[in-house]
Amino acid sequence: MSGSGEAAGFGVYVHWPYCARICPYCDFNVHRDRRPGEAAQLVAAILQDFARRREATGPRRLTSVFFGGGTPSLMDPGAVADIIAACRTLWEAGPDLEVSLEANPTDAEAGRFAALAGAGVNRLSLGLQSLDDGALAGLGRNHDAAAGRRATEAALKVFPRVSIDLIYARPGQAPADWAKELDAAIALGVGHVSPYQLTIEPGTAFARAVRRGRLKPPVGPQAADLWEVTQERLSAAGYEAYEVSNHARTPADRSRHNLLYWRGGDWLGAGPGAHGRLTLGGVRTGQACPARPADYIAAVGRGEGAGEAEVLSGKDAANERVLSGLRLAEGVAFAELGVLGLSAADAEVRDLAAQGLLADDPRRLRVTEDGRRLLDAVLERLLAR
Repeated sequence: MSGSGEAAGFGVYVHWPYCARICPYCDFNVHRDRRPGEAAQLVAAILQDFARRREATGPRRLTSVFFGGGTPSLMDPGAVADIIAACRTLWEAGPDLEVSLEANPTDAEAGRFAALAGAGVNRLSLGLQSLDDGALAGLGRNHDAAAGRRATEAALKVFPRVSIDLIYARPGQAPADWAKELDAAIALGVGHVSPYQLTIEPGTAFARAVRRGRLKPPVGPQAADLWEVTQERLSAAGYEAYEVSNHARTPADRSRHNLLYWRGGDWLGAGPGAHGRLTLGGVRTGQACPARPADYIAAVGRGEGAGEAEVLSGKDAANERVLSGLRLAEGVAFAELGVLGLSAADAEVRDLAAQGLLADDPRRLRVTEDGRRLLDAVLERLLAR
């Protein structure tokens, strides 16, 4: 698929910022729900924000709605239903609209899956993170492996599409142990698996532990070996690596909302700290909502929930297309990258292709399997021009 902006689809991202606990590796915009009544005020603010910003987007064909966070599975299912209904009312949505929601696999939340499905959620993204009890404790999770399995089984009974997240390249993790863990995850029978390499983000508890020498995640060849195991095990089980960290059994199992991001589509972000990208009048613009829930609620009341729009230059927009598009196996059409001077005839592109890192494709810029292993280095060479 080629094209960007409006042509690549339109989605809505809803950020629900509340978590029961803050994981030590997480640098997302998350908060404890400690202010009575604030969650209900936030739902009302999101609905108000939608209604105002519909004037800016105009009529659009809605591809997807994604509830992220935070822990949106903690939301009142009635509030989820209200938000989905508002999206369907404000923008045209077909019967195949994808509605995803992120969930944690605690038993209490899994018991609410049927209500969330009844609210209109048809794809659940379940944050298992691991199927090893020791690893889960080290990651600061509030569930064990058995609860993760139960939650997955419960999800598969009520949602037509289920994805699981896993974290690898954990401290002390051996490739053989990771292979067994992947096999156990595959046996759960979900259509989509998202294995993410542990990243030490600044400002997190893990970053402080690394700085003090208390935490040593695998790096270099060790991390590369774990990445190889990930690709081999999932591929052998029939999962296609359609994106660097996302594997699907069939095209229908792919995340349409995330594909919208990676293909340069438009999306409206609502909720504290939510970001968005919209093509308005042929100009690519970015927006970022205030991060604190109380600040976002107040800003919506003033008609400023989306924050100040950022106009992206043609070069900045094209750089974003390269950064996101090369994560996909399909890559990016050269026709979208003319402002960067990138083409099949470009000397840098030819050199990377000769090294086997880029495909020899006259129409699309895309990495090979070897190039995917070294994606950061490939991107640095393409964009440092």
